Amino acid sequence: MHSNAGFSADQSFPQIDIHCHRAGVDGQLGIISLNTLALANTADNILSDAMSHVSIGIHPWLIDDVNLAQVTATLDSLASHCTVVAIGECGIDKAIATPLPLQIEVFSRQIALSERQAKPLIVHCVRAFSELLQLKKQLLPRQAWIIHGFIGKTALAKQLLQHGCYLSFGKALLHRQHTRDSLAITPLDRLFLETDAAIDVSIGEIYAAAAKILQLDIPTLQRQIVANFERVFMHD
Repeated sequence: MHSNAGFSADQSFPQIDIHCHRAGVDGQLGIISLNTLALANTADNILSDAMSHVSIGIHPWLIDDVNLAQVTATLDSLASHCTVVAIGECGIDKAIATPLPLQIEVFSRQIALSERQAKPLIVHCVRAFSELLQLKKQLLPRQAWIIHGFIGKTALAKQLLQHGCYLSFGKALLHRQHTRDSLAITPLDRLFLETDAAIDVSIGEIYAAAAKILQLDIPTLQRQIVANFERVFMHD
């Protein structure tokens, strides 16, 4: 799939993996992957692959390990590349030692970049949803925020949805009941699915689990997520 390519009625709809950490598009299997390039000190040549859709960002886990000035400059220079369709993953994580003010500063820069480039934000958030929503209220971003790897309970899901976030579900659908419950209350037009870094589960398994929870057939679910993807990521 190339940038801004639509899906006509006579084409099969792919299973879009909205967040993974490995390169490649498997056209034969009908799978499109949005690969995350977590920036270190140099850019990956994945950006030269016109068939890839990538998101690029400074993951909070990397903040202490990189030259922030250099990486931020690299991120700024690459963000307009035609294969980059989102910024991230980026965010805030209270389970790591990096000081929260520094995490928020780096995250805020990427929010601003998302707004300048008119590209959605792939958000990593661990135990910091109150801070996340406070930033969203303060900054009033126009671009979509996709909370990747959502595993929370329905109360949190409802709160994020009320603030305009999209939710992306992954492997937890296979074994966490409260995550299944959160999926069940997520509007279909605010939904994505992903494998993240899992190597023991396929995107097909996640689609099958989600379809069962939502009481949909898989082709209907695929069409819905393609529509979401085109609306959020592939707009002009």
